[in-house]
Amino acid sequence: MNTLDSLIPASRPTFYFIGVSTGQSSIMKVFPAWAEALGLGDVVIRGIDCKVHDDPQVYRSVVDFIKHDPLSLGGLVTTHKLDLFKAARDLFDEVDPHAAFLGEASCISKRGGKLCAHAKDPLTSGLSFEAFIPSGYWKSGAELCLLGAGGSSLALTLYLATLIAADKRPAVVHVTNRSQPRLDEMRHIHATLGACGIDFRYHLCPAAVDNDAVVATLPAGSVVVNATGLGKDAPGSPLTDAVRFPQKGIVWEFNYRGDLLFLDQALRQKESAGLTVEDGWVYFIHGWTRVIAEVFAIDIPVSGPAFDRLGAVAAAVSPNKRKV
Repeated sequence: MNTLDSLIPASRPTFYFIGVSTGQSSIMKVFPAWAEALGLGDVVIRGIDCKVHDDPQVYRSVVDFIKHDPLSLGGLVTTHKLDLFKAARDLFDEVDPHAAFLGEASCISKRGGKLCAHAKDPLTSGLSFEAFIPSGYWKSGAELCLLGAGGSSLALTLYLATLIAADKRPAVVHVTNRSQPRLDEMRHIHATLGACGIDFRYHLCPAAVDNDAVVATLPAGSVVVNATGLGKDAPGSPLTDAVRFPQKGIVWEFNYRGDLLFLDQALRQKESAGLTVEDGWVYFIHGWTRVIAEVFAIDIPVSGPAFDRLGAVAAAVSPNKRKV
């Protein structure tokens, strides 16, 4: 179905998922279960699929539709958060500081008749990151390598530079990308942050073998993250099968569904290299619950029994939950 043809006025309170292949996401099963658990009432979720880097007018039409349709409450934006915000920034009545700084909208909400843009990724990626990084981990000299310089990668670096205690930050963060402009943009943004104690290193890596080479330089214990979208939005991995992950390192796949080739590459070395391997499931939970809390103006804890219950509800109904 054409994206614009899917913009049908809502007949019930509706929460949107703006993505690429929304029908394949676990959220289509998880959201109704969460809505019941959270007492959200008669609300439904609807997906809006756009092409990667779609026509700006498509993004403007999506935002304008949500803004003016009375029963459209807001929603979550994945792959398109940078492009959508750039195309439709003037349609938002309020923009939160992170959205303005990052130039992206991962959450759309309504407050008092105003349409609001939010960037939740700095918080959600950071919460997910802290969930599996042990206390004092970086004292060993381990480094962080982010494969991809898109919005999710930038958001995590913002969290590390501004929203976390200095002793919880890696001293060195590598960022790789297939094209130079995204690296230049990230370098510019980092320069505006001032001194934060992190040595950011930027690597142009047009091919997977170039990423392999960067990973090969990392000291033991380092953390390697797939922030490219490869494995979900498009098939493949940013690394080749010949990559050697750092001994006793941590490998984090931002995604939890798709072909997950990067995840499989890490799992094949899990025993021999002593790796800790994480998928994107906790990131999925944090990402969605932070947006739901914003759109419905409710409090959802970020840890503890209540958060764990929501995770259990999601795992019970998700068709895509995969054991790592």
